[in-house]
Amino acid sequence: MKFVDEAIIRVEAGDGGNGCVSFRREKYVPKGGPDGGDGGNGGNVYIIADNNLNTLVDYKFTKFYKAGRGENGSSADCTGARGEDIILKVPVGTRISDEQTGEVLGDLNQIGQKLCVARGGRRGFGNTHFKSPTNRAPRQKTNGTPGERRVLLLELLLVADVGLVGLPNAGKSTFIRAVSAAKPKVADYPFTTLVPNLGVVKTANQESFVIADVPGLIEGASEGAGLGHRFLRHLERCRVLVHLVDMKPVDESNVVENALIIENELKEYATMLYNKPRFLVLNKLDLVSEQEAIAYRDELLEKLEVKPLKCFIISGMHKQNINELLYALQELVDEVKKQEQEQEQNDLAEDFVWTEGKKEAAHLYDDYDSVDEEEGPEFIYRN
Repeated sequence: MKFVDEAIIRVEAGDGGNGCVSFRREKYVPKGGPDGGDGGNGGNVYIIADNNLNTLVDYKFTKFYKAGRGENGSSADCTGARGEDIILKVPVGTRISDEQTGEVLGDLNQIGQKLCVARGGRRGFGNTHFKSPTNRAPRQKTNGTPGERRVLLLELLLVADVGLVGLPNAGKSTFIRAVSAAKPKVADYPFTTLVPNLGVVKTANQESFVIADVPGLIEGASEGAGLGHRFLRHLERCRVLVHLVDMKPVDESNVVENALIIENELKEYATMLYNKPRFLVLNKLDLVSEQEAIAYRDELLEKLEVKPLKCFIISGMHKQNINELLYALQELVDEVKKQEQEQEQNDLAEDFVWTEGKKEAAHLYDDYDSVDEEEGPEFIYRN
């Protein structure tokens, strides 16, 4: 299946059904009256994260999705049926934005997360709603409102614990083949990898982490050179970065300057990405002497603005010094995960206090409807 990590689609929620003007007329009922029913609400458009998908290829071919329209009301106080919702499935890690405004509507990075991207129109009222002592035969009704319409940008960001970053031909694909069951293409020319690859690395005690091999970056990638933005965004969700440096470039370019190019691209793209915890890994020890490798390491540690937590000198081809690197990565990933869980618990505690305060305020004004709990906690709402 072709890997597609970006798609633009158009979605329309269903329009609300119109209200009905009707009067009750029965042979043996002397007093009739208005009995026009309300229309039905329009259907919503939802997007859900599905763990069984790993590409947005389906949305490259089908570009338009529309939810059901609410039915019109009818006589005998019959309310029209609600429009049918539609649910679109996307891979875990998909970010949904409004393509026209740039607003990020949601970030589905957990299995089963669900986002309403277009609300259905409100139903229209039938003439029953307008009866009163002074208006016993109302002929007023309201029409349903239109559903929301949006053009959405879907972007798949790989969900991985460790992201490999470096210039083309730095040995990232060779490294991921050496440490996992992933089999990306390996060759002796740049830009061998054209799409990101994921691999699972298993360490001791049944522990493991997911590593992402992101295609090589070039100078100017943060400004869109090559496919820079498309590759860099896959690093946003990675908890840890591994900056892989080629100590024997095929073009005989300067090793230290090459490493600084990558660091600058990370900085220009996003401060959040630039400040992620990272390891510096000097690769291809089989092609240089140990003294040369140590000299490169010392010079880089002196010149790098964001210092790596640790530095390793390895040979991906011959798996030299790789185990030490993997165990250190596992420890770092576990530590970052623990910090994220603690932060999530603190955020949930703050949300609980806020929600309880909102309920209490609604109770004071006898207005529980102002607390939106219609869809339950698994739904994400736009502000």
